[in-house]
Amino acid sequence: MPSASTGASTTVGATSSVTSSTAAVDSRLTPGGPGYRRMSFALFLAGVATFALLYSTQALLPLVSTDFGVSASEASWTVSAATGALALFVLPMSALSERFGRRTLMTASLAVAVTVGLLVPFAPSIGALVALRAVQGAALAGLPASATAYLAEEVRPKALITAIGLFVAGNSVGGMSGRVITGWVAQEWGWRVAVAAIGIIAVACAVAFRMLLPAPKHFTPGSLRPRVLARTVRDHLANPLLRRLYAIGALFMMVFGGVYTVIGYRLTEAPFSLPQGIIGSIFLVYLVGTVSASTAGRLVARLGRRGSLYLAGGTTTAGLLLSLVNSLPLVLLGLVLITAGFFAGHAVASSSVSHTAKQGRAQASALYQSAYYIGSSAGSTLGAVAFHVGGWAGTVALGLFAVLGVVTITLLGSHAARTQPHREPALAH
Repeated sequence: MPSASTGASTTVGATSSVTSSTAAVDSRLTPGGPGYRRMSFALFLAGVATFALLYSTQALLPLVSTDFGVSASEASWTVSAATGALALFVLPMSALSERFGRRTLMTASLAVAVTVGLLVPFAPSIGALVALRAVQGAALAGLPASATAYLAEEVRPKALITAIGLFVAGNSVGGMSGRVITGWVAQEWGWRVAVAAIGIIAVACAVAFRMLLPAPKHFTPGSLRPRVLARTVRDHLANPLLRRLYAIGALFMMVFGGVYTVIGYRLTEAPFSLPQGIIGSIFLVYLVGTVSASTAGRLVARLGRRGSLYLAGGTTTAGLLLSLVNSLPLVLLGLVLITAGFFAGHAVASSSVSHTAKQGRAQASALYQSAYYIGSSAGSTLGAVAFHVGGWAGTVALGLFAVLGVVTITLLGSHAARTQPHREPALAH
């Protein structure tokens, strides 16, 4: 029988353990606490820089085509190379962040990306421009691979969704503002000056990010074990539900990437013949996507995950069909619907990945991001090819085909849930 002193010692030890555990939890950042505002603003700026750089040439493709004397499909590689490289490198970058730290990798990634961004305006040929953009995309892969992991480690669980929301807001603001700024600057001084302006803004964001982001206190370095990583990736890819979610993300992004890569060409041609500044301002439509993504949770609560995906697909389809009409108000309404449908579908699919993966969530999310950016790269290239072959109707046909894929995959998920309900937790309600 244990002595009283032993029992007291055990009790004190247990109490000390609970106290130290509580202290560890309390030391994480929380809204209103020290460091939280700095952390939130730092990651917001990182998101702005990432997406402003990633899509810096998208609104400028007609000018790039004219400058280098290339077709829309060739110019679209300045977007596809960046997003494709990001898709390829996001998983390796997630592994590097486990070894060297989230803040270290994000800082290095931004440093390389902004340095390349300052070289992009001096590209002497379309080939050099595409190569520089590929390097830039590979470097930027370190941001999505590390930011959410940093937040999960340094922020209290109850504040995590809000913190991630601010980072995503930075993404959308960067993607939107980069396109709008380049459109107006390019109208006056050309695409090279416009891309240089984005590079300078990104440098300022990167410097402020490094100065503001608090040093990590809860990061524990891990070893780079390729076998463990390969096994985790293999297990995720063997999960039929995760495979469907990855495909849905890729297909939605194929629609979005194709539409926004080609829309500049459509609006510069008759009957619209809009100036570059106005075309850049079209990307303010992204604000609609920010709203639709933020309300996806309430949509799922009302319609279920599959119902939300069907609604997102239907909204995107309606937008694609409206955009065929040679009326600027209807084209703009079509873009609003496409953007709202895409962001809602993306929010549902990406959140379902986290819900489905019970282990290796970082790798599961990295695989989703990889599929997502592969879809962006494919959409940019195939959308431009379709436009070259069949005009705007060709790009719309590609988008409708991708939406049909989303609906088909969702129907397969419904069938699987009926036949094997215990294996379909994420989309079963």
